[in-house]
Formats: sequence, C-alpha cells, structure tokens
Amino acid sequence: MAFQKTRVAVLFGGRSSEHEVSARSAASIIGALDPARYVAIPVAIERSGLWLEPAESAALLPADAGERCSVAGVELHPEPGRSQGFDVVFPALHGPYGEDGRLQGLLDLADVPYVGSGVLASACGMDKDVMKQLFRFHGIPTLDHVAVAWRNLGDQLEEIEEAIGYPAFVKPANLGSSVGIRRAGGRRSLEEALEYAAEFDDKMIVEPEVVAREIECGVLGNEEPEVSVPGEIVVDGGFYDYDTKYLNDTADLRVPAELSEPQGREIGELALKAYQAIGCSGLARVDFFIETGSGRIWVNEVNTMPGFTSISMYPRMWASSGVPYPALIDRLIGLAFSRHERKRRIRFDQQ
Repeated sequence: MAFQKTRVAVLFGGRSSEHEVSARSAASIIGALDPARYVAIPVAIERSGLWLEPAESAALLPADAGERCSVAGVELHPEPGRSQGFDVVFPALHGPYGEDGRLQGLLDLADVPYVGSGVLASACGMDKDVMKQLFRFHGIPTLDHVAVAWRNLGDQLEEIEEAIGYPAFVKPANLGSSVGIRRAGGRRSLEEALEYAAEFDDKMIVEPEVVAREIECGVLGNEEPEVSVPGEIVVDGGFYDYDTKYLNDTADLRVPAELSEPQGREIGELALKAYQAIGCSGLARVDFFIETGSGRIWVNEVNTMPGFTSISMYPRMWASSGVPYPALIDRLIGLAFSRHERKRRIRFDQQ
C-alpha cells in the first residue's frame, strides 16, 4: 500500500498590515516541510480579503518556495465534510483576520484540523487589553496600561498622564510586529501617537516605558506544553520596531539568553502560566521585560502565531532547545491533528 503524504494548506497574506511578514513565514514553513512526507499547498489571501487559487498563490512566493508547492485545487467549505484537497491547515497569518480568532472560527465550522490555538485564545492573544486583564486575574506580573477607544482619543489624556505618565508607549490593541507603535514623551506626542495608532485599530493601549532587557520564550504543546530556552533581543538604540524586525535585520538576537538559573526558571514558569491563562494550544511565543536595576520580570504579551521567517526568534529558540525547524513543523502538525481529534469527541446531542 502506497504511503499517503499529508497535504498541508499553508495560508498566508491576509487583511493585515503584517501581510508581508506572513508571506515570509509561509515561504519558510514550505521550505521546511519534508517533501517525502508532506505536500505543501499555498493559499494566499489578498489585502482585499480575496482568496487566491494555489497556482496564483505559489507565484507570490520566492521561486525556491513556489517550486516546492502543489498547485492542485483546494476547497474550504464551512459545512463539515465539504472541504476538499487538503488534510490540515497551517495558518501562517499574523494580525487581524488571521490570528485573532476569525479564521479559527471558520476552520472550526468546517471541522478541519489546523495548527495553533482556537477561537478564544487567538482572540485574547490578539487583544492586548483583554490579555493583560487575564494576566492580572491569574496573578501574572504585567505592566500597567490604559485602554483607549478610538472615539475617546482626546478624552483620556489626563487619565493616561496620571496612571502612566511619560515617557509612554502607545500601541494598537489588536496588532503585532510592532506596527502602529509610537513613543510619547509629552502631551502633544501622546495625542499624535494615539491618532496614529487609531489608523490601525479601534482600540489602543498606553503603557509606561520601562528600561529593560527584552526576553522571549517559546511554548509548544496542547495539554502538556513545554518551554524552549529563552532568547534575548538587543537593539542598539530605539525599540524593536517593524523595520528593525523585518527590514533592517539590525537587532542582535541572542539564543540562548544569558540569564541566571533563577531568572531562567521564572521565565519558563511564567511562560507556561501565561500560555495557559489565555487557553493556548499548539504554540505561542511569550515576550518578557527584565527591568534594569530592579531585575523585576514582567510578561509583555503572548503571540499565538509567532513569526516563522528565517530570522524569527520562535524557531531559533526551539532549534537551540534541540528541536530543529523541520522537526518543529512536524510537531505542530501532529498537535493540530491531536487537538482536532479531541474536539471531535464533543457531543452535540442531549441523549
């Protein structure tokens, strides 16, 4: 009997300012899939929301990735049992309409396996305001913040100044890759930063600036997740913004991070606690600050679909932990099937 390869539909692009990052992640994932075991099927989503056929999608990838793909047709249908042409979905989508629970809800309706967290964890992981409230409920140390709705941009300035002060960072609540973030050193720059962030989301958060080391830790698993060795991001001036992450490649990414044994243990414990607090499954990257001077550790955020580009920290941390990139992809696909099988045991009758 011939060995049946697993057909992996790799979704990328999307209605997000992280569109280009997603395409880079998809290319790296496709390059890591063992062609003896997997068939990679690319499915691009344009900024308009239009889903492209595999042949059109492959043409948007770098030549070496596109050549590794199958362009056989696929169909994703919200009615269970109607989807065709693939076995599992790897949603390499970052930001709104891909990482925030919307796509995960569609895949749940279609009853198909997919890599990563479900609807609730994806939504909570995307909304920094909700995420930080959950952290506080579970006793996880995180920086104070003020949430600001787009309609109240000018109404909360005094509240922000009293609760947060200057300097502060203003961020869209539902975005990643440091898109839309600005530093505010006074009233005028705060107003400008809020207006800028409001171009990317209807809700913003404002946090105090903290002088700190930036540490990240990978988490992998469903019911019994594991943590990677931590990594550190060192930026020479400024902060770890979009250009530094993806365009200039000027940050120094140190894996493993130089930490004391107690620091490493605390970061691993907090990473697992944050992962479970928002109900993650499959994978996540948990980001930390270690405050200069006090040494206090703060959980910044959980990223439920971290970058998978050639320079991304998540695969680097796992490679340093003994799980090379191809094996990491294998693990994630296996976790997707395992989670799907568990969910299918849920009853829909009352008998």
